[in-house]
Amino acid sequence: MLSLGDVRAARERIDPVVRRTPLERSRTFSEMAGADVHLKLETFQRTGAFKIRGAMNRIATLSAAEQEAGVVTASAGNHAQGVALAATRSGVDSTIVMPEHAPVSKVKATRGYGGRVVLEGVDYEEAQAHAHEIERREGRTYVHAFDDEAVMAGQGTIGLEIVEDCPEVETVVVPIGGGGLIAGIATAITTQLDDVRVVGVQAEGADSAARSLELGRVETIDSVDTIADGIATRSVGDRTFEILEKRVDEVVTVSDREIAHALTLLLERSKTLVEGAGAVPLAAVLAEAFEYETDETIVAVLSGGNIDMNRLTTVIMRGLIEMGRYLKVKMVLKDRPGELETIARIVADHGANVYAVHHDRTSRDVAVNAAELEVEMETHDDDHAAEIVASLEEHGYEVEILA
Repeated sequence: MLSLGDVRAARERIDPVVRRTPLERSRTFSEMAGADVHLKLETFQRTGAFKIRGAMNRIATLSAAEQEAGVVTASAGNHAQGVALAATRSGVDSTIVMPEHAPVSKVKATRGYGGRVVLEGVDYEEAQAHAHEIERREGRTYVHAFDDEAVMAGQGTIGLEIVEDCPEVETVVVPIGGGGLIAGIATAITTQLDDVRVVGVQAEGADSAARSLELGRVETIDSVDTIADGIATRSVGDRTFEILEKRVDEVVTVSDREIAHALTLLLERSKTLVEGAGAVPLAAVLAEAFEYETDETIVAVLSGGNIDMNRLTTVIMRGLIEMGRYLKVKMVLKDRPGELETIARIVADHGANVYAVHHDRTSRDVAVNAAELEVEMETHDDDHAAEIVASLEEHGYEVEILA
């Protein structure tokens, strides 16, 4: 099984390339959680995510013949970039298989780091199957995204940094996809500190690790559905599962709404851009998905910041809705002068800012002498939104809340 010595050896190998990332206490999230919350910012890592650590360590252990033959891997995005950069820095040819619908930004970045990208399959598992075909056909070495001890050891160097920078830590919260990150961190943490627990977090729509630990065996789920594409895997690895069973205290899940909420808060309050997978640990803390004591020292590992810009807009909007900062309503008005002015005055009196208005006099769902109105507005919080709806209803309007 992976050892502390393996992790320390990995740090020696990857040190020339990999950055030591900041670990900062967040006053804002400490106050929100009622705990002492620290953020491990792997968003500042090369390639924008932790994956370069494991990829660099694995490629550094290749034989001369393996380096000559090149490597191949499968990834939803971050591991792809890590392998591409690590291989290029080591003079090794790399082929990266990514799902057909992988974020465009991650595909472009992987190519930019020197990897040959092949798009195949609807998810990670299908991309992985194609990568193994290339492995057999071309004689390349397959660099697994998580179920490889050299990869796990590289990811575990994050744990070494946490222990050194925050020795008072009591709980470390880590996202789980295939399990390589948490396996490495748990090994580095639990073999050095006796009273620290490691909590893993998955998205509800990709909860293979949680199910596997409950059943006591590796469980493969039929499909994944989450905005956290970086942890959207159908199964944990056999090697990672063994470590999860022995060194991880608890695995919890969070919803996409909670992930979007945490991502939006990080952007607004900490000026930190993360992807869905990177927001998962903080989402678990803020949603109290696991129990912790008042003032408990918690380190949340923000694993990466490579979110696709097209997805970011959608996620932020969902986060604003979760925070009560966005309200969309539909009403039926009498088709007469002054009705729009009345609605605008009510909204303005409550200090809300209108995003957009859609006024439709031709809808089949309303009477000939009526019009359908949709209003999107910026609100302060849930109570503010409720006050606006109540005021509209007091003025005789039937209000349907759309978002």
